[in-house]
Amino acid sequence: MKYTSSCPSPLGTLWILANETFITAIQFPGDPPPADCVLQETPLLLRAKEQLTEYFYGNRSTFDLPLDPKGTSYQKTVWDALQTIPYGETRSYGEIAKQIGNSKAARAVGLANHNNPIPILIPCHRVIGANGSLIGYGGGLELKKMLLELEQHTKI
Repeated sequence: MKYTSSCPSPLGTLWILANETFITAIQFPGDPPPADCVLQETPLLLRAKEQLTEYFYGNRSTFDLPLDPKGTSYQKTVWDALQTIPYGETRSYGEIAKQIGNSKAARAVGLANHNNPIPILIPCHRVIGANGSLIGYGGGLELKKMLLELEQHTKI
């Protein structure tokens, strides 16, 4: 069974998706809730909403939630690397490529970032261009900027 619940945030309403055991996706504001999910407040979804709310209010810098992003083994390697970027810090696409053992794979890292199904919890917003510029984000550059500014202004 797949479940979903809405989560108000400074970005707008997010949709959190989960099965019985794992968070499987977060959808950005403007996306409708998935039709194949049951709208229900499960204990896991309530925990996710609580942690996201704490994050948005500057009271949480890490998440303690079971995640199960669907993707290729390469994408999962990139997503694991993203989770090592500390709160309030950024890394370039090239730095992530080097971290996962292929320094020439910055574009592939960017594509994996773009396909991250669990943004915020898997912090793809913390990946920027080599020159420090904001490049690409599934929710749009304005949301990426908002998340980075939130983390800069609420250093925990």
